[in-house]
Amino acid sequence: MCVRRPSWLFLRVTLLNLLFIGIASSAVQAELRCSPPRVQIDRPERSQQLLISTTLPEGRSVDVSREVKFEVVPPILADIDTRGLVRPRAEGVGEIIVRLDKQEIHVPLQITGLNTPVPVSFQHEVLPILTKAGCNSGGCHGKAEGQNGFKLSVFGFDSGADHLSLLQESRGRRLNVNAPEKSLLLLKGAAIVPHGGGRKLERGDARYRRLLRWVREGANYSVPEESAVVSIEVEPAERVLVPNDFQQLRVTATDASGRKYCVTAESEFVSNTPNIGAVDSRGLIQGTDVLGEAAILARYAGHVAICRITIPRSGVKFQRPPENNFIDGLVWNKLERLGIEPSGEASDSVFVRRVFLDTIGRLPTVPEAREFLTSKAPDRRAKLIDQLLQSPDYADFWTMLWSDLLRIDQQALTPEGAVAASRWVHKQFAENRPYDAWVREILTVQGGSLSESPAPIYKALNEPEVLSRAISQLFLGVRIECAQCHHHPFEKWSQDDYYGLAGFFTGMTRKNIPNQGEVLLSRGGTDLKHPRTGLAVPARALGAPAADFKLVSDRRVALANWMTAPDNHFFSQAIVNRMWAHYLGRGLVDPIDDMRDTNPPTNPPLFNALTKHMQDVKYDLKAFTRTILNSRVYQMSYEPVGTNATDRQNFSHAYDKALPAEVLLDAVCQVSGVPEKFNGWPMGYRAVQIWDSRMPSYFFKVFGRPARNTVCDCERSNEPSISQALHLLNSPEIVSKLHNHTGTIKKLVESISSDEALIEELYLLSLSRFPTADEQQLTLKHLTENRELRRTAAEDILWALMNSKEFLYNH
Repeated sequence: MCVRRPSWLFLRVTLLNLLFIGIASSAVQAELRCSPPRVQIDRPERSQQLLISTTLPEGRSVDVSREVKFEVVPPILADIDTRGLVRPRAEGVGEIIVRLDKQEIHVPLQITGLNTPVPVSFQHEVLPILTKAGCNSGGCHGKAEGQNGFKLSVFGFDSGADHLSLLQESRGRRLNVNAPEKSLLLLKGAAIVPHGGGRKLERGDARYRRLLRWVREGANYSVPEESAVVSIEVEPAERVLVPNDFQQLRVTATDASGRKYCVTAESEFVSNTPNIGAVDSRGLIQGTDVLGEAAILARYAGHVAICRITIPRSGVKFQRPPENNFIDGLVWNKLERLGIEPSGEASDSVFVRRVFLDTIGRLPTVPEAREFLTSKAPDRRAKLIDQLLQSPDYADFWTMLWSDLLRIDQQALTPEGAVAASRWVHKQFAENRPYDAWVREILTVQGGSLSESPAPIYKALNEPEVLSRAISQLFLGVRIECAQCHHHPFEKWSQDDYYGLAGFFTGMTRKNIPNQGEVLLSRGGTDLKHPRTGLAVPARALGAPAADFKLVSDRRVALANWMTAPDNHFFSQAIVNRMWAHYLGRGLVDPIDDMRDTNPPTNPPLFNALTKHMQDVKYDLKAFTRTILNSRVYQMSYEPVGTNATDRQNFSHAYDKALPAEVLLDAVCQVSGVPEKFNGWPMGYRAVQIWDSRMPSYFFKVFGRPARNTVCDCERSNEPSISQALHLLNSPEIVSKLHNHTGTIKKLVESISSDEALIEELYLLSLSRFPTADEQQLTLKHLTENRELRRTAAEDILWALMNSKEFLYNH
């Protein structure tokens, strides 16, 4: 990617020059620094990325690699581009002179191994080239069926098969050791002959030359005394940037012998938040004017490392709001460091609607809203939170949410099994049973598939691998399914980890017993075999040694013991992140079930404190919820202020959340006063109480109710669509509810003679607040102009309120 230097760069360079020549007020000149302090290259196609930096008076380190001038002495030794990448040309000893204005530094340079180079290894030097070019990605030759007859393993996880595929398949045309330049690998890669994937190599560049030399040497799979890469590190590991600033990265690999060498040019780079910090294929980060943090992933030879960049706003006078509990202080610390102002406190009307919808999944009734809004008690918010957590609606709402995640689907479980499983989930929330206790029961349950227990769930999760993937994602926050076929591209998990975790579920059997249906039993079990090697993979938890089953007859008990152990951060962090995301609109780690080192939390101190708090309250979800809801952070306004309008990760203001399909339908029914009639269900049931996820309903379909096919929260679609807007505007079912002779409008028009009081009632009913002066005037005018059709006019007003974003979203 070619990055243009914008006009602001001239000002930045000028200021740096002033600093260096002593015009700046600082009495001490800032010094240029080069990393690494010396350059040693020992192979023809290797390179070395230089990082040139200096420190500003305020103590912040800045990258000036693109502002300095480089000179190689003698010039014949190497080439160096304007971004500080050194490539060898001839053996010898010299230096690189780095200049910025009147400052210069001298970097020793040594080039060896060009005249008699070490042979190229396929598994350690060629595979990274194929990965960098995207050849073995899932969208190219790495997909299951390959591409145009040529198949590679995804990200090179099976290097032996890839070598054979290149060397022997297609009658050996892909590699021509007798005429290396005519090898299809090079001809197509450089687009010398037509290639569906386009040009992946530049003819004559380092990667092309390495491939060409490898073919000339006989296309060796391995070479004598080669050493595998055991880790990589990225420099800098973290950096504070000003808006729209740049930072070059350098990636260094360490092999098993302890030798280090630069692999920046061969590494892949990915940003987890490109709108804050984007990165190009050479590892150059370009910050934006969006404040926040981004994690830049560097990947090479199956290893990953991250650089974390922070873009704060300078010159902001931060006023710390009051703190209700530890959550607030940790969020204010982060916002102060970033220079992002927090929004003010939400009004009582916003808070009451938000906390009802978040906690029990319904709108407050008019009496409930009016009572809260007219209360003068200083602790009214805390008291309301306590009341909601004791409401029977709490268990109904959270049963619906966890039934989605546990895949309680009547087609997979049978209707009887789905009812039984739903009742068991409801009981856990109604009794406020500790989270770790009921998860342990899920993991270790045995019994009938029709019993009121977690046993029916195992009919949907009926294979060891399916179970391990679901358990890992749902209760550990780790998406391990990628490791089923290859090494996880963004994490340390391998196929051994994948099949090791699945090994805990191999002892399960099912027997049909009269009057009990299918009964789940779990005894013994065997280790699963690695699909490539055929060797048994010992059962083991993620990051743990092989499990010891001497004291247990059910392998799952050993897994449950590991998962719920006090020192298992996977388990506690997963539920903390899930709960935080529900109430605050975004996880501290996003996506909420994709926690890994390369996807760090946006506020690590807060994440750690919340995790400790979850353990301190002994996994009491109501106690944990109470802490979140009482925080000032949760009670902030959704209206942004100047410096936080673009913030979507640091919780400087509340985030809008679309209402789930069931909650929205219940809101429509509550406001209209006409309950929904669900097929086969008695009148009066709320949508959140319907356990049947296959219930035919166009409303559910349009507004994204999940079919419960996965344990991923992402299956529930809350994205707005044209279909949703058209349905709300034109749905005959909604119009009929407004017109219904037993509905709210008819009752209010007949019982309230004052237009002002009627308008107030409609606003409290739908938006849980009193109308503003402008709203009162506008709606009053509509009622006055339609005096003869007062009921129709009232229906118009309520219909307009129900189609507003304020009604459709929780803010």
